[in-house]
Amino acid sequence: MAAQQSAEQSLTALAAEVVDHRFKALPPDAEGLTVGALAAERRDLFTGGFTTPVLALSAESVEANLALLETYAERHGLAFAPHGKTSMSPQLFARQLEYGAWGITAAVPHQARVYRAHGIRRIFLANELVDAVALRWLAGELDGDPAFVFACYVDSVRGVELMDEALRAAGAVRPVDVVVELGAGQGARTGARTEADCAAVADAVAAASTLRLVGVAGYEGEVPDASPERVREWLRRLVALAADFDAAGRFDELADGQEILVSAGGSAWFDAVADVFAGIPSLSRPVCRLLRSGAYVSHDDGHYRHLTPFNRIPEEGALQPSFRLWAQVVSRPTPEQAFVNAGKRDAAYDLDLPEAQVVRSARDGSVRPATGVTVSGLSDQHGWVRTEPGAELEVGDWIGMGLSHPCTSFDKWQLIPLVEADGTVTDYIRTFF
Repeated sequence: MAAQQSAEQSLTALAAEVVDHRFKALPPDAEGLTVGALAAERRDLFTGGFTTPVLALSAESVEANLALLETYAERHGLAFAPHGKTSMSPQLFARQLEYGAWGITAAVPHQARVYRAHGIRRIFLANELVDAVALRWLAGELDGDPAFVFACYVDSVRGVELMDEALRAAGAVRPVDVVVELGAGQGARTGARTEADCAAVADAVAAASTLRLVGVAGYEGEVPDASPERVREWLRRLVALAADFDAAGRFDELADGQEILVSAGGSAWFDAVADVFAGIPSLSRPVCRLLRSGAYVSHDDGHYRHLTPFNRIPEEGALQPSFRLWAQVVSRPTPEQAFVNAGKRDAAYDLDLPEAQVVRSARDGSVRPATGVTVSGLSDQHGWVRTEPGAELEVGDWIGMGLSHPCTSFDKWQLIPLVEADGTVTDYIRTFF
């Protein structure tokens, strides 16, 4: 079945959703309002009735990050399909598309279903897809919507057999476009390990009328002991594989006007992807050089702050961390210890602990740096805070914390206030995990 609504209709429906107890931290007196009506009130995050803990997303930083990656992709001749698993937010997908994205990348069938339900017309599934039920759904989407563009990975002959069997059973009319995934090395994640393995998979695709080979892809973030040269070496292998496939006539069945798809690019090495993809030779038809970075939309104050390629290429710009988790000091049992009311249920903790950045006084609303204040651990619903001698902190104060790893920050919150620098909440970002 085709997507049930357009992207515009999706955004309208999200604005019409009713605010209630399902959504953490929203003002109790807003219950019964629609999200759109609450956003129109432009409440203040600190005085507008929000409860703690509350996760805020900086409106200015998100906008700057969207603009930066659009500019970067254009400058380097890259198409861009940001990975939607980061936010799973149709509102942010819409903004990414407005900023020139080719489409949205997914990792699993459920994500693709969410995308389709919210009007996404181009999906790149950066994973193998061998689930017969999901393939039956996909066949229905493709056959019901001629404008729907989809491609996914294949990396084994057996996987091709399973796809072909499921699509035949589903009575699929349109072939499913696939790209052969080249593994990033021994001990890495998915992907055929050698060029010979890739060729065998391509042969299997050619023999299956339900599939069409449209390119090659992979994920350089899995290169073992990654370094700039090792990553570039693997990317050059990927480019050479595309050229070899083309020379062998493996892309001859592409539709009129369809490009050869060559894709890579997470959030740590997209500078290497841009460099190597710039050297893709002329092939029998135009090439879509597809980048898939996703964490950029919010960036972070930990993992990606250290990994971002913009650290290596500062002349091209800088991403801005967009998340701040606000929690309240609920206990100060000793001069060296405090506890806040946010824990593992509220903050990403799989890569780094939250970083205490600022303290907002409960007495007068003044904001100061969180000097001498460190988050030392998390329980389910509490943050453990260590305070150095002289640190100013008392029960009732709010601590604003930076987070590490956007993907596991978004997925803990269903409705996230989008906040301007002065504290005004202008919208609410809905997520679907």
